[in-house]
Amino acid sequence: MASIRTEVVIDSSPEQVWAAIRDVGAVHRRLLPDRVADTRIEGDVRILVFPNGNVVRELIVDVDDATRRLAYTVVEGARPALAHHHASFQVFSEEPDRSRLVWITDVLPDALAGEIRARVERGAADMKRTLEEGGRRT
Repeated sequence: MASIRTEVVIDSSPEQVWAAIRDVGAVHRRLLPDRVADTRIEGDVRILVFPNGNVVRELIVDVDDATRRLAYTVVEGARPALAHHHASFQVFSEEPDRSRLVWITDVLPDALAGEIRARVERGAADMKRTLEEGGRRT
């Protein structure tokens, strides 16, 4: 299994970054407004709708406020198709007004690790930009 770890330092407080990460139904507004068109919640499942119409369903495994950690797994709609996808975000304090966001993604098959790594790195950069710009769009 490939494990991809990406870290990004964000010029925003840990509290602000965590508030955006833990708001699982607002990815399209608070984290990736240019990459996700809509987000819906159905029970423990987050549904992401992308601008091209692709729909991904993710099971929210855990939202831990004490450790500022969110874990999720893709259960349907991944393209290319993945045999396994589990990921977590964790927010750490760098300084009072800076945070370190750690995004760990485990995927199968291993052959897709390069493509998934590129997506994760691009996503982390997009989240950093959005959070530093204020993190909320309507």
